[in-house]
Amino acid sequence: MKLIVGLGNPGKKYDRTKHNMGFMTIDRLMDEYGQTQMKKDFEAEYCKFKVDGETVFLVKPLTFMNESGRAVNFLMGYYQIKSEEMMVIQDDLDMPIGKVRLRTKGSAGGHNGIKSIISAVGTKDFKRIKIGIQHPDRQTVVNWVLTPFNKDQEPVALSGIDQAVDMVKDWVAGSSIDQLMNKYN
Repeated sequence: MKLIVGLGNPGKKYDRTKHNMGFMTIDRLMDEYGQTQMKKDFEAEYCKFKVDGETVFLVKPLTFMNESGRAVNFLMGYYQIKSEEMMVIQDDLDMPIGKVRLRTKGSAGGHNGIKSIISAVGTKDFKRIKIGIQHPDRQTVVNWVLTPFNKDQEPVALSGIDQAVDMVKDWVAGSSIDQLMNKYN
């Protein structure tokens, strides 16, 4: 199984904000895999489908960023998904806009969605795709992450989402983490 979790905040007012890079990536993956509907259950929106015999879940927790772990833990428990079968897509303040990096484990690095998942599932050992949103120069972090990219930043951010989509598709198709790291990091 492959559990792909995109982090973000639910609701129209957060749709295209920097903190919703994970949700935007899940939306693109839905298109790429020809999925048109998500069901709401386990405090999440998700869809489940097969790719070459592999069961794939695309998930957007509806618990807001700081409680993402609750939805992830419910799904993992119900479907008996192991942490090594999970990949989380998150925004990252410490990388330039649109830069993408794959990690196999580690601390939350100050990201509240990742903190929540680590706490809920009881391990730091799960894959993450980090998409850079850059640290703000003049505004608070909260205001920065909850606003959209400007017209100059948006194409760069979207290229990061494109790369994250390619990375997930390669993983689902059978590429190992080492192969992905060599290709994308």
